[in-house]
Amino acid sequence: MRLIVPFLLCSILLLPSAVFSRGNTKIETYQQAKKVLYQVIYRDHRITFYCNFPFEKNRFVRLPDGFIVPRHPDRANRVETEHVVPVENFGKAFPEWREGHEQCVADGRPFKGRKCVELVNEEFRRMESDLHNLYPSVGVVNAMRGNKNFQMFGPSAALPFGPTCPMRMENRSVEPPKEARGPIARTYLYMEATYQNYHMSSQQRRLMEAWDREYPPTEWECERARRIRKVQGNGNSFVEDKCPKE
Repeated sequence: MRLIVPFLLCSILLLPSAVFSRGNTKIETYQQAKKVLYQVIYRDHRITFYCNFPFEKNRFVRLPDGFIVPRHPDRANRVETEHVVPVENFGKAFPEWREGHEQCVADGRPFKGRKCVELVNEEFRRMESDLHNLYPSVGVVNAMRGNKNFQMFGPSAALPFGPTCPMRMENRSVEPPKEARGPIARTYLYMEATYQNYHMSSQQRRLMEAWDREYPPTEWECERARRIRKVQGNGNSFVEDKCPKE
């Protein structure tokens, strides 16, 4: 028994990490992920994240009266693919991002960063292409959010896009609209639980856990998670455990 019990205890303790270590196993490239996102996942739900604007099959979005375009006017009327957990947040954990690689050479000059790790590291490509982390967003909103962290502000914080898209920004942080907070939280929690190369700060994790409790999944969030499971090979239990069983 002295040998068996510790083994069983270890198995039980390791079970959650073993379950969550199975991330995206089927979507191999970011280009493939974008095609699946629009042709399969959002085929009949063409609504942007954050702003909730409808968009067309060709990803054109007609902005409502009152929407402000503070920068990037060339990206204002198109839908882009938003990584809710920014690529840089997990990409920097890979040595190829920080230091480059012997295969990362163009015109005789070495390069590093996203292009390098995307070229040589399959694990990164799987993370970058994980549909659970990808959402359609108005291009200018995607551009200005960038890799800013999420935070809660007071009501005096700026609304750079005007009242039709109540996304507040201040310095290097963003406060998303209420409708986006639950999905954001469950995406962050999923990415950290699934991939060993991503970790939140304790402050960001507390915020995500609070949003997860306060804003439960909608019917669409549940359907989105089910669709992704079918095409990608894994689910997001932070969503599915709170959804009605099929």
